[in-house]
Amino acid sequence: MRRLPLAGWILVGMGAGVFIGLLAPDFAIALSPVSNVFLRLIKSIVAPLIFATLVSGIAGAGSMRVMGRIGLKAIVYFEAVTTAALAVGLVAVNVAQPGAGLQLAAVSSVGNELARPQTMSTFFEHAFPASIVDAMARGEVLQIVVFAFLFGCACSAAGTGAKPVVGFCESLVQVMFKYTTYVMWLAPAGVCAAVAVTLGNRGSAALISLGKLVLTMYAAQAVFVVGVLGAVILIARIPLVHFWQAAKEPFLIAFTTSSSEAALPRALENMERFGVPKHIVSFVIPTGYSFNLDGSTLYLALTSVFVAQAAGIELPVSQQVLMMLTLMLSSKGVAGVPRASLVVLAGTLATFHLPVDGVAVLLGVDAILDMARTSVNVLGNCLAAAVVARWEGGRIQQNEAVVRL
Repeated sequence: MRRLPLAGWILVGMGAGVFIGLLAPDFAIALSPVSNVFLRLIKSIVAPLIFATLVSGIAGAGSMRVMGRIGLKAIVYFEAVTTAALAVGLVAVNVAQPGAGLQLAAVSSVGNELARPQTMSTFFEHAFPASIVDAMARGEVLQIVVFAFLFGCACSAAGTGAKPVVGFCESLVQVMFKYTTYVMWLAPAGVCAAVAVTLGNRGSAALISLGKLVLTMYAAQAVFVVGVLGAVILIARIPLVHFWQAAKEPFLIAFTTSSSEAALPRALENMERFGVPKHIVSFVIPTGYSFNLDGSTLYLALTSVFVAQAAGIELPVSQQVLMMLTLMLSSKGVAGVPRASLVVLAGTLATFHLPVDGVAVLLGVDAILDMARTSVNVLGNCLAAAVVARWEGGRIQQNEAVVRL
């Protein structure tokens, strides 16, 4: 039992929560303070982590002149594919309606504020903070992202004068990684309490919704891989069999370990062996770990609307699009953080006045969902390196032979 990984303990906690919630509902409801403490700790991660990761990442990448042509092409590709991932997630969750019937409590302090759709101009104006301290205090994720992006660009332009600031942000990232690890140690207890409270209040119907969510997630990821990434392979004329031989091992490592970092060394080595030039591999794949999280963005689109459905809040299409724009920005730069997608989701739910309790409920099945989104992230980044190489030179050298694209 001591060797059981955190994901295993979370599953144990989920099982215990199901057992307590169904057999002792009154006691289960009394566990709500444990769940609330865990949620507060999760929310405390959001602001410093997003700020530090974005500033250090943007400043460390150098100016656009240094990134050059390859960087621009990679960014264009990243945004196109992650937009497609968001679209697939939105369609899947609206068609399957996995959250219907779960009945999470809506945020009473703001009422049904989402019933009054924001205009694009209001949303655009609200994205820019008057005070970064106020934005962090209120958990305004998009405002934090906008400030951190501009601040990171300023640090990059300042050059050596900004080294102490960038160094501080890099150190803060490492501290927040460790802080997140400590918080996640409490995850089994937090999950147990959250699942128990949900079942104590709602009964076994919650299990049906969570099972439907898992099936919807895996189906949507499969559609994305076959429909979107498959179309990219055809359009870019990537040799499918050779590409899968190169990407298969890092894909399976990511799926079984739920860790993009565990798959990174093999992804770099295999894609270079596949024939992608070394300078493209070394730039595109690590950059994609922050900016091309296909599986995670699909997950965020699906689960954010799932929580709204569970809370009985109807989101018009315009509001869903605004939420997706927020997720597209706030999901950048947090790869490598344990359960990073949940951290981003917690901040986004708070920004749009959706119940953050949904995060704790999702954490009960997150180990299963994480396997799918992490492996798709890795597969998408391997393909990104091949596509940029095709865009740059038109063919890939594979060992001694030439594989024409």
